[in-house]
Amino acid sequence: MSTPLKIDFISDVSCPWCIVGLRALDQALEHLGDEVQADIHFQPFELNPQMPPEGQDIFEHIAEKYGSTREQFQANAENIRERGAELGFVFKQGERRIFNTFDAHRLLHWAELEGKQHALKEALFTAYFSQHANVSSHQVLADVAQKVGLDRVRAEALLASDQYASEVRELEQLWVSRGVSSVPTIVFNDQYAVSGGQPVDVFVSAIRQIVGEESSVVDPVS
Repeated sequence: MSTPLKIDFISDVSCPWCIVGLRALDQALEHLGDEVQADIHFQPFELNPQMPPEGQDIFEHIAEKYGSTREQFQANAENIRERGAELGFVFKQGERRIFNTFDAHRLLHWAELEGKQHALKEALFTAYFSQHANVSSHQVLADVAQKVGLDRVRAEALLASDQYASEVRELEQLWVSRGVSSVPTIVFNDQYAVSGGQPVDVFVSAIRQIVGEESSVVDPVS
C-alpha cells in the first residue's frame, strides 16, 4: 500500500542546483515505486527579485554576489554540468545571462491549477539551462507553456496582466517566514526538510525514514 507523501519543492527557475535536485528527487521517487504516492507542489522563490528586464551576465553576477574568481566560477559550472549529465540533464556551455523570474513563477502558479506544473517546471529549466533562453520574455514563456500543452492565448493574457502576482508574493513570503533562505529546499509532509541538490540515494533514504517515522507515530508498536 502506497503512503501519501506531500512534497513542497521550493526553487527558482534560474537555480542550477534546483534542476539537479528535481531530477534526483524524481529518480528517487521512481526507484521507490509503489512505496509512496507523491504529490509535488512547486513553490516560488526568487534568487534575484531586483534583477532588471535586460538581465545580467552570469559571471559578472556571480562575481558581484559571491566574490568568485573566473576559475572558481568555471570549476563550479563544470561540477554542475557533470551532476546534470549523471541525471540526464544537459547544461549548455557558454555565456548566459541571469534574468528576472517573477513572471515564470506566475505562470507556474497557473500551471498547477491546470495540472501541468511539473511539466512546465522541467520545460522552463530546459529552456534556461539547455537553450540559454530569456525566461523573463513573455514570448519565451508563452512558447514553453504551449509546448507542455497549456493554452497559449491564456498564457499570453496572464503574462500581460498582473494575475497571480499577489498569490506568488504571498507564497514567497510564507516560505521565507518558515526559514527557507536557499534553494532548492524540499519539504516533506509540512515538517521534514532536505536542502540542496542531493544525490538520488539521499532522497531515497530520507523519504523512507520520513515514511517510517510517520508510520510508527500512526501505528505505535505496543
